[in-house]
Amino acid sequence: MGQVSRIRKISIWVFFLPVIILNLCLLISTNYQILENTIFAVDQLGRSSFTIPYIDGGLSISRTARTYPAYLLFKPGMIITAFLLIKYWIANNGMAQTVNNQTEKNYRFLFFGIASAFFLIAHSIFLGINFEYDLYKFFRRFILIGFIIFEIIAQALLVITLFKIKNKIAEIINRKVLILKIILVSVLSIVALASLPILTSSGYTSFKHALEWNYFMGVVFFYLLSFFFWKAE
Repeated sequence: MGQVSRIRKISIWVFFLPVIILNLCLLISTNYQILENTIFAVDQLGRSSFTIPYIDGGLSISRTARTYPAYLLFKPGMIITAFLLIKYWIANNGMAQTVNNQTEKNYRFLFFGIASAFFLIAHSIFLGINFEYDLYKFFRRFILIGFIIFEIIAQALLVITLFKIKNKIAEIINRKVLILKIILVSVLSIVALASLPILTSSGYTSFKHALEWNYFMGVVFFYLLSFFFWKAE
């Protein structure tokens, strides 16, 4: 299947591109002095002392990415990632159609996956644009939450589909990686539900920041697993 090669290539890009970009934004924020007295001088709001937000939660993703010059990397990087996501979900839909000989059927993960990509595009566009209106703040929060929810649902539905057809594609997959994908999606779902009371509270700022960095890594790690799930043709 030509879709397998396409899925593997897209998967590795979907993992590495956002991880590299986000951590470059973090480096810019914590090493702002390097760019001092240049046209890329870091905005005051985006400056931070040394921190490892994955551990100490000293900095939010939003603060890292929404200020100049970090947004010059983050916005186009996330938009490109979103388009790769669309291609990823379309390729997986084509794979499932081929395996099940259902060329007219579109699987539910396709809808949720593409919807999550559009939420990511919207989030990237509106990041850093501030209006002092409660409705606008709610809209931005809704976009981010929408991306997370639709992405996790899409991943879960894809895993279910892969589990159902595992015997048909046994020769070209790694079953151990499928188990890892099931565990990952389960953990992401449980963490999302368990964290809701804390996320909706006014405190626990450092915990929230650390959670979003690690949760982001968990979401994109799904695509690294996708690369190893399929055997190279």
